[in-house]
Amino acid sequence: MAASTGPAGGPFRLRAEVLGAMPIVDDFVGRLALGDLLESFVGSTDGRVKLSAATSLGVLVRNLVLHREPVYALGEWAAPFDPAVLGLEADQVHLLNDDRVGRALLSLFDADRSSLLNRLVLGAIVTFGIDTSQLHNDSTSVRFSGIYADAQGAVRGSKATVALVRGHSKDHRPDLKQLVFILTVSADGAVPIACRTTDGNVEDSTTHIETWNALVELLGRSDFLYVADAKLATRENMTHIVKNKGRFVSVLPATRKEDGAFRRYLVDHEPPWTEALRRRRRLGEPDDVYETTEAPWPSTEGYRVLWVRSSAKVERDAESRRSRIAAGIAAIDALNQRLTSPKTRMRTTVAIEAAATTALAETGSARWVTFEIEETTEVRHRQGTRGRPGANTRYRKIETTRHRLRFNVNEDIVADDACSDGCWPLITCDRNLTGAEVLGAYKHQPSLEHRHAQLKGDQLVAPMFLHDPARIEGLMTCHFIALMVQALVEREIRGAMASRKLKELPLYPEGRGCSAPSAPRIFEIFTGLARQHLIGADGEIIQTFSPELTQLQRVVLELLGVPGSSYR
Repeated sequence: MAASTGPAGGPFRLRAEVLGAMPIVDDFVGRLALGDLLESFVGSTDGRVKLSAATSLGVLVRNLVLHREPVYALGEWAAPFDPAVLGLEADQVHLLNDDRVGRALLSLFDADRSSLLNRLVLGAIVTFGIDTSQLHNDSTSVRFSGIYADAQGAVRGSKATVALVRGHSKDHRPDLKQLVFILTVSADGAVPIACRTTDGNVEDSTTHIETWNALVELLGRSDFLYVADAKLATRENMTHIVKNKGRFVSVLPATRKEDGAFRRYLVDHEPPWTEALRRRRRLGEPDDVYETTEAPWPSTEGYRVLWVRSSAKVERDAESRRSRIAAGIAAIDALNQRLTSPKTRMRTTVAIEAAATTALAETGSARWVTFEIEETTEVRHRQGTRGRPGANTRYRKIETTRHRLRFNVNEDIVADDACSDGCWPLITCDRNLTGAEVLGAYKHQPSLEHRHAQLKGDQLVAPMFLHDPARIEGLMTCHFIALMVQALVEREIRGAMASRKLKELPLYPEGRGCSAPSAPRIFEIFTGLARQHLIGADGEIIQTFSPELTQLQRVVLELLGVPGSSYR
């Protein structure tokens, strides 16, 4: 905890206690009453326990919010800090070690985590006034390097643990085992509302009913708008939500017949498009205009299908098609070069056709580019014996077959596809929402992706450094709580900026403005703040020197509602 300096043999010395952004984190943890909740659910009545599981978990959550360290390095990370901001007594810092924290994670797994998180979330909703009328759900994969032979879904105390297996990797690492982390956030500030971990090979479309039911139980109502990606749009999922008086918005998968039918409809029809949203692009570029229109017919289940067209996506789709067609033509030309080589192994039309088909599929141009194989035979005669040819000389007939690919761009298909450039469908059961409201609801979905990015980036969820699946699930619960703290910090400062009509804060280097401060950027400007104690020869504190806060730091604390006395 202490970093001491002073002249050798001198009567005085300085002891530094790091504060950094920890007083901010501690303030938000206090508003959530996290310490009391952890004591209620994982606290121990055994007086022999030197450091309770609740206290260890509180330190771990603070670490994940600020700067994630492996469990085995938690004590070393906590040592320079003022113990008070970590929820510790002065003589407890040295008790933090991987065994004790690991046992605390087991205690968290064994506890009633569902009730713990429900009380935490409901308390946050009341304390911070979070609007839960619209919720967004998505999942991500967390990868693991290693065998993890024990993580096969075994039961611990009547609870099944997560199975780490290979599945569809969203990190593009199908060679590694994984678990699936399902997260639900509010549209109001993208605050995490619910989470759960499942086996690594669980298919996303099968998770929504259980997730939606849990949200209904948490909030005590079912009228919230549930927004998710295309995996929600299955008959079973949508029917369950509607029968239980819920509402949803999702993307209609491109594999559905309704998608192709409307794109064909656009070839010779011009439906009434209504502007729903306008966003500025880079300087000198036109605005990105979003328009919506109602499909002439509902989905096969009878739900509304609204089509969205983005002017920027129109340009991107056209350019993507052009580049793929060019890549397909280049692939055919490359094959023709190979066919002229005497070393080529493609001698038959079957082999050549397979190679050309594969090349077009790899470039994504098979829809527009076709090919034909031209076969020509060259005939030449060669003298059968050596010597000067004469009247009786015999000649051998030699035939050489050559192949060449001729490509063709189907302009009719290109023109038809251009009619639906920039378009994609949304499906909803709510008949009262306007097209702009449906689009606006779905456009909040990237905020959820930001939480996944924080989980994998700022919190460094992988590598895990844990092998016990129960401890892994306990740690994922701590990650969820840390995500909530980070989200509340961002929501609080952005809301305060909006109410005070502050467009930006000079949080970036060189005083550059930041219009939407993130939690890591807010924490970064407090790096290095420490409290200094002047210690006498008898070990008593003679004087304490509090850190001097800059004007920007004081403004940030005021916007966050954190008292400046936290640093004094």
